[in-house]
Amino acid sequence: MASAASRPAQPKGATGVLILADGTVIWGMGFGATGSAVGEVCFNTAMTGYQEVMTDPSYAGQIVTFTFPHIGNVGANPDDIESRVEGAVGCVVREDVTPASNFRSLQPFTEWMEANGKIGLSGVDTRALTRRIRMAGAPNAVIAHEPSGKFDIPALLKRAQEWPGLEGMDLAQIVTRHGQEEWHGSYWRLGHGYGEAGDDARPHVVAIDYGAKDNIFRNLVRAGAKVTVVPAKTSLDEILALKPDGVFLSNGPGDPAATGEYAVPVIKGLLDRDIPLFGICLGHQMLALAAGAKTVKMHQGHRGANHPVQRVGEGWGDTSGLVEITSMNHGFAVDVDTLPPNVEQTHVSLFDGSNCGISIKGKQAFGVQYHPEASPGPQDSFYLFEKFVGMLG
Repeated sequence: MASAASRPAQPKGATGVLILADGTVIWGMGFGATGSAVGEVCFNTAMTGYQEVMTDPSYAGQIVTFTFPHIGNVGANPDDIESRVEGAVGCVVREDVTPASNFRSLQPFTEWMEANGKIGLSGVDTRALTRRIRMAGAPNAVIAHEPSGKFDIPALLKRAQEWPGLEGMDLAQIVTRHGQEEWHGSYWRLGHGYGEAGDDARPHVVAIDYGAKDNIFRNLVRAGAKVTVVPAKTSLDEILALKPDGVFLSNGPGDPAATGEYAVPVIKGLLDRDIPLFGICLGHQMLALAAGAKTVKMHQGHRGANHPVQRVGEGWGDTSGLVEITSMNHGFAVDVDTLPPNVEQTHVSLFDGSNCGISIKGKQAFGVQYHPEASPGPQDSFYLFEKFVGMLG
């Protein structure tokens, strides 16, 4: 990888490029959609689930570098998407995407990327790019694909340098649903597809959508809840009018402090009324902000399906100290040093010691930074959905 002072000449046949805001130019073979897109470059260490990653709204405004070299080799299908709204804008991979080899594949990954407006770049030394992110932090960049191989590098570089970055950016309002929705699907099983929600006598959960993954709602249903999904800016009165037994705070993209401008007052109102709350990822951060803590931008973030998290603090009984293998996707974190006395840390990352879970003393309210619905472990974390629904009576 070269700096602006020594940009590499375009290799013969190169149809794609990644241009970092510091002037670094990385050539490769483009695939998927043509054109260009700007975002923050991050890396994900998962070996599977690339389609779920690309459709996770939490990746809005990001370009994902996959550290596993063989991406796209099981194709794509309509069952494995996490949302119909914007997710990652593009991805960077090591090897060229090969023809799909999986009985569930209904479409080549390259065609799926093109149909969904996402740009891919293959043939990149992803180990070197990952090391750069680990050492220097996640850079802003432009990813571009043009079959003719003709690129206006100065213009693309200018675009990367002028993009403001994720800090201070509220993306939840962009990826959220625009209307109320009754959720009906349950979890997926091989040979059966997605199940149904069951009867209406179940405890009623109102889920606030800050950029939610659909599998979260399926797991709430699996745990025994009836789910109504509402937009990110739904007011406290509108939520209370739905008569929830509990409220779920979803994952989502962007800076939690920016989303908190309108989300935190609503969550504070729910806490004042002692309504049970459960937050995941951004929702966890929103709960922490409502309780008086602060969030910080991470150097490189956590993204992958192999992150060890340990249960800490009081209340775990015989399972205190137990380690869960978790799935994560976040570039911001709750600052544990700012947790007020009434907030207990319940989970901690064994990678870097960052906060991965909280509970509020005297309230039925808790959150985790990781994604239990992603089935890491594979079932290490489903107990969280059962715990929340069990609070609802």
